[in-house]
Amino acid sequence: MKKALITGLTGQDGAYLAKFLLEKGYKVYGTYRRLSTPNFWRLQYLGIFDDINLISADLVDSGSVAEAISISEPDEIYHLAAQSFVGASFEQPIATGMVTGLGVTRILEAIRQINSRIKFYQASTSELYGNRNQSPQNESIPFHPCSPYAIAKLYGYWMTRTYREGYGIFACNGILFNHESPLRGLEFVTRKISNAVAKISLGLQKELVLGNLEAKRDWGYAPEYVKSMWLMLQQKEPDDYVIATNESHSVQEFVEKAFGILGLDWHEYVKVDQRFLRPLDINVLQGDYSKAKRCLSWEPEVKFDKLVEVMVKEDADRWQRWQKGQRFPWDAPNYPTETNILTRVPKV
Repeated sequence: MKKALITGLTGQDGAYLAKFLLEKGYKVYGTYRRLSTPNFWRLQYLGIFDDINLISADLVDSGSVAEAISISEPDEIYHLAAQSFVGASFEQPIATGMVTGLGVTRILEAIRQINSRIKFYQASTSELYGNRNQSPQNESIPFHPCSPYAIAKLYGYWMTRTYREGYGIFACNGILFNHESPLRGLEFVTRKISNAVAKISLGLQKELVLGNLEAKRDWGYAPEYVKSMWLMLQQKEPDDYVIATNESHSVQEFVEKAFGILGLDWHEYVKVDQRFLRPLDINVLQGDYSKAKRCLSWEPEVKFDKLVEVMVKEDADRWQRWQKGQRFPWDAPNYPTETNILTRVPKV
């Protein structure tokens, strides 16, 4: 039986990947940070919590990282843990570098010292490309990161390649473009939209406040993207791959589609607030997954319209069940309102 260690197990990708690997017959270990309030709702929502072997670890603590690897003795490590919210990286740039950047090196160095035969997957990101004005973006397009998050990820990307080329470790970068699902965190714009639309339709919320409606992203479906992670580590040789849908849609398009699914006119409910603008934002991201299709036989099935529909209907269903008194693992009821959260207002 193969064994896999997933960092960032409690996040969207970690939960879906754990489910995927369990179905493949893996013994799955996952690291998590000890918090005053446990964050296992995604694993519980997918019905896999009892099937996971949990290990407490923190990416800023090299000892706990090494111990997690020693305990699990994995064949494969999927490194998904990070401070992964772009907006928060501007508020906490140093912490983002410590966790999202240096955390990669701590794991790779532990692999080198403990067992260099372990295969390693690094969760890279389309944010690496920044505003290159070259679209679509593939593996050969130069990077130009535009946020502390992307800069930290760039460090991790090159460190992954350095350990691959310098030490012969089977290490891959998955350059994944935006991928969403009903398990996405509420701090991300897609889930913020789908959750708000559901609440507005039920009279539980009056308006939706957003930032940049013109930003365009390549949005895919997270359960499909985690399969690509696994495929990368099953190849004969390690390499880096772009995972995307080859389509780009604006935040406004997402809003229009989401409200339309429940028969609402978005103009009546959406407001723009400068507080939700980033100091530096990316205008357009659109990937080219040709290499993944050719080498991994991977391609997306769920595209933009279906993705929005899945997210909105799932959030609407959950709020309806909640109103009926049903209780189940879920994040939305406990999420604080953003109206009293103070952030730096970017200069315009």
